[in-house]
Amino acid sequence: MTLAIQRVRSKWAKTKVLNRASDLRQYVPHTKRFNRETLRSMLDEYEMVYVKPDSGTFGKGVIRVEKTSEPSQGYRYQIQKDGRFAATFDVLYEGLQRYTGKKGYLIQKGVHLLKHQKRRFDIRVMVQKNLQNKWETTAIIGRLSAPRNVVTNYHSGGTIMTFEKLMSAHLSPAEISAYSSRLKKLGTAIGRQLSTAYPNLKELGADVAIDTKLHPWVLEVNTKPHPYIYKILSDKSIYRKVRKYSLAYGGMKAKSSGR
Repeated sequence: MTLAIQRVRSKWAKTKVLNRASDLRQYVPHTKRFNRETLRSMLDEYEMVYVKPDSGTFGKGVIRVEKTSEPSQGYRYQIQKDGRFAATFDVLYEGLQRYTGKKGYLIQKGVHLLKHQKRRFDIRVMVQKNLQNKWETTAIIGRLSAPRNVVTNYHSGGTIMTFEKLMSAHLSPAEISAYSSRLKKLGTAIGRQLSTAYPNLKELGADVAIDTKLHPWVLEVNTKPHPYIYKILSDKSIYRKVRKYSLAYGGMKAKSSGR
C-alpha cells in the first residue's frame, strides 16, 4: 500500500524542525511568532523584518516592515506594492493588525536580497525522493520580483529566470557552478532533516534568499511545490527528471495547483 504524500502547511512547525539540526541553523533566519513584543524586539535588533502568515501560499499576506530615519523617523510597511508609513510603533502595530487579524503570523529577520536589474530575487530549490527513495535536489530556478513588489512569487507578478542569469552579475561562471552545488547539498540536507519529523514527505521546494554577502537563507520550505515552472529551462532533462520522480510517488497524478 502506497503511503499518501505528506503536506505540512505550518511554516512555524517546519522552521522548528530545521532549527534542530546544528548544520542547518546557520541558514534559517531568526523567526518568532508575531505579536507586539516580538515585533518591537526584532525591529530593534534587525531594523527590517518580514511578517508572514503561518500557513499562506503564493506570497499572499507577506508584509515587509522597516525602521526609517529618512525623510523622517518612524516605520514603513509594505504589502505587495502598497506602502504605508507609521510615525510611531503603536500606529505601526495597529496598522499591521488590520492585515493580520486573528490569523497566525510569524515574524522573520529581514534578508537584504541580491538584485538583478534593481529587482530583488530569490531561488527555488526543488528536492524530491528519487527512485531509490533518497532525497535528491532535482532543479534550481530563480524568481525575480515584479518592480517594487515585496515578494518574488510568480503568482504575484514575479518572473521565472535561470539561476545562472540572475547570478551572472555577482559571480563568475565557475563560482556560479560551485554555488549551485552548495544549494543542491543544502536542499538534500533540508529534505533529510524534515523527514525526521515528517517521514512521508516526498517533495519540497525550498525558497532560498541570497544576501548581499552571498550567504544563503532558507526563508521557508513548501511541501507542495509547483513542478511546472521548470518547463522553461532550456535543459529539458531537468523537467523530465522532476516529472519522472513526481509520477513515481504520485505527486503529478492530477495537475498540481502549486504552492
